[in-house]
Parts: sequence; C-alpha cells; structure tokens
Amino acid sequence: MKRLALLVLTASLGACAVGPNYRAPILDTASAFRNAPQSQADQTVDASWWRAFNDPVLDALEDEALSQNLDVAIAVARVLQARAAAGAATAALLPAGELDPRAASTRSSIANSNKALAAYFPNYQRDGSLYDVTVGASWEIDLFGGLRRGREAARAELEAAAAGVTGTRLTITADVADTYVQVRTFQARLAVTAREVEIGANLVDLVRLRFEAGQAARRELDVAEATLAQTRAGQAALRLGLEAQLNALAVLTGRSTEAERGALEAPGTIPASPRFDARRPGNLLRRRPDLIAAERRLAAADARIGAAIADYYPKITLQGLAGYESVSTSDLFTGKAAESQGALGIRWRLFDFGRVDAEVKAAKGRAAEALAAYRQAVLRAGQDVENALEARQEREVQASELRRAAASLERARAAAQDAYAAGQISLIEVIDAERQHLTTQDQALSADADTTRAAIALVRALGG
Repeated sequence: MKRLALLVLTASLGACAVGPNYRAPILDTASAFRNAPQSQADQTVDASWWRAFNDPVLDALEDEALSQNLDVAIAVARVLQARAAAGAATAALLPAGELDPRAASTRSSIANSNKALAAYFPNYQRDGSLYDVTVGASWEIDLFGGLRRGREAARAELEAAAAGVTGTRLTITADVADTYVQVRTFQARLAVTAREVEIGANLVDLVRLRFEAGQAARRELDVAEATLAQTRAGQAALRLGLEAQLNALAVLTGRSTEAERGALEAPGTIPASPRFDARRPGNLLRRRPDLIAAERRLAAADARIGAAIADYYPKITLQGLAGYESVSTSDLFTGKAAESQGALGIRWRLFDFGRVDAEVKAAKGRAAEALAAYRQAVLRAGQDVENALEARQEREVQASELRRAAASLERARAAAQDAYAAGQISLIEVIDAERQHLTTQDQALSADADTTRAAIALVRALGG
C-alpha cells in the first residue's frame, strides 16, 4: 500500500495539467492616440489624480467617498468572497484529515433476540461502553491537473475581483469630481442669474420712471416686468438642478444631504481643467481596471477548460484510518486496541463521456465569450479615450470663444441701457441685448464646466 501511494504521488508531481496553458492575447494597438495634443501635458494620472484640480473641498469629498461609499464596500466584499474561493481551491490540492473521538454508553434490550442469551447466561451484562479515538485522512491525487486548473481559475477570478475594487474606486472618484463640478456650475449660473435679476429690477425701475414721466408706453413697462419674471423663473430650474446634484453627491460620499449642503454652503469657482497625459494606447491594458478584470476573467475561463477536460480521466483518492477502540478507558491507547485501515479509490466517469463532452464544449464557449468581451472592452477603451481627448480640446475652444463673446455682449448691454435712458433706442433693443448677454454668459459657464468634465472623463478612460 505504501509503495502504491508513493508511486501515485510521484506520478502526480510529474504530470502536466490537461487543457490549454493560458497566454494573454496579443492585441494590436496604435502608437499614439489620434486626438492626443502635441504639447506636453502638465499632469500625469495617478491614484490621487483629483488633487491636480487644487481644490481642497474636492479633496475632502473624495476622501470621504473612498472611506464611506457603499459601492466600494460591496466591491471589497466581492474580493473577500473570491479570496475564500481561491483558498478553498488551494486546499483541495492538500490532504484532508479529521479527528473523530467518541464515547458511547449503551443498554441492550433482553426482550428481543438477546432474550435467549440472557436466559442461558444469568450474568449477562445489558450495559456497556465503547470508546473510540480515530484519525482519518483522504487525498485526491491531482494526477491530471483538474484541481490545479481549478486553483488557476480561482486565483484569476480573485485578481479580477481585486481589479473590480480599483475600478469601483475610479468610478466613484470620477463621479464625485463630475458631480462636484456640476454643483459649482449650478452655483455659478445662479450667481449670474442673481446679477441679471438685479439688473432687470433696475431696468424695471427705470422704465417705470419713464412711464410715470410720460416718456414710455405701458407696453414697455409690461415687457420689462415680464422679462424680469422670466429671469426669476430660470432661477427655480437652476435651484432644482443644484438640489439634484447635492443629493447625488450625498449618495456618493455616503453622507446625509444636509451634511453635503454644509460642506458646499459657500459657493466656489468651477475647478480649472488640468492637462492630463494621455500616454500610449497600449498602456490601457495595464492601467484600466475593467480591462485587467476582463483579461483575468478570460484566464479563469481558459483554466476552466482544463478542469472540464480532467473529467475524462479517472480520479484517484487515497484514504487512511488509524485509531483506538476499546470498551474501557484503561485499554484505549494500548496496542491491542489499535486499529488501522488504508484504501485506494478510483472514480471514473467512464460511461458519462457524453455529459463530459458537453461540459468541455460549454467551458470552451465561455472562454470564447470571455475573449470576445475582452477584445470589445479594449476597443471601447480606445474609443473612450479618443472621445475624451476630442471633447477636451473642442470644449476648451468653445469656452474661450464664449467668454470673449460674453465680454463683448456685456459692453453692448451697458451701452444699450445708457442709450435707452437717453431715449435714443427702444426698450426692445435693451431687452434683446440683455437676453443675448445672459444666454452667452450661461453658455460660457457651461462650456467651462464641460471642459473640466471632459478632463475627468479622460481620467476615467485612461484608468486613473
């Protein structure tokens, strides 16, 4: 029996695992992104990329989100599950043992088949005890590598889960930054609208004075008051948008809405957009958590093929039992109470190859699906970066032009009001200049925000 066990162990250690040996797919990637700027970027993307915005409030929100966000907690819990599964897959390669001590006390019936025995032997003992201390062990010899392939798959799935945590953290930090920018944008737009309401109220006072002096018609006063009311109505829509973003920020940081309002009570400026280094497209495969997770899931699916193929072959198990059994404690650990047993078991799905064929085909199908998903994820990652780079450049140009236009319209509006006060132009021209200035200034603020949000989208696309 010992020779047989040694032979099986030697064969197990020297055997190769069945199934394909995984190699990461080689994907063609461009040498550079088409929309990458020619000038050198001033910031690199790292784990604390949001600090490039130089905004202490944003820094505090990001720290809060990373420690309190529930999506991060869920992702970490998935890692714990995957780590436990990997530990179980590794333990399956090792012998399993158990200690089974027992003590039993019995009292036999003399009304059954023992009745005659009790009649012939007046001193027949109905009461008895049995003490048993047994140590057992079993070991499935991984002769064809099925268990090793299972361990490979479990480890790859653990790595995919770990990448999932990194991806969740990146998503949360990017969402916090994006939401924070929108909060600041709504606050800035509300401040602009508040100034427009103040200017509109002054215009109404001016028109009323002219009306009372007989220099303006009632229609002009009605138009001025209606324009002021429309501007105030716009404030309600902006306050609603700000409220929604504050609520979203509360969910992201795992705090109450009231706490977020307190942190953002003082309006701030829209964070300026830094220029992040886009790097080479090939770096996405090593940086983007979703691509790392997809590649690890592909490796796990590939290993599962070997685990399925191993079912074509017999599974060999060694079992051993050693212990002591006695009716009294005084003899329990003596040589006469010793007992042992050894067994070699073979389990082979010899007449179930049709089902094994189906399981192998299913495993290969899942691997093909994982490969296609990985390739698709790589393509989409490149698309995300190109779109973010293009948006960053074009939004910056748009914001610059709108700021220039807003400055010109500011001067035109002031000139129109002076001309109206002097009776040189009609109120309609003043209202038109006011509307153009408000619209353009609002668009300029939105474009500034979109430029910063495009930079955040670029960080997300690059993998943080």
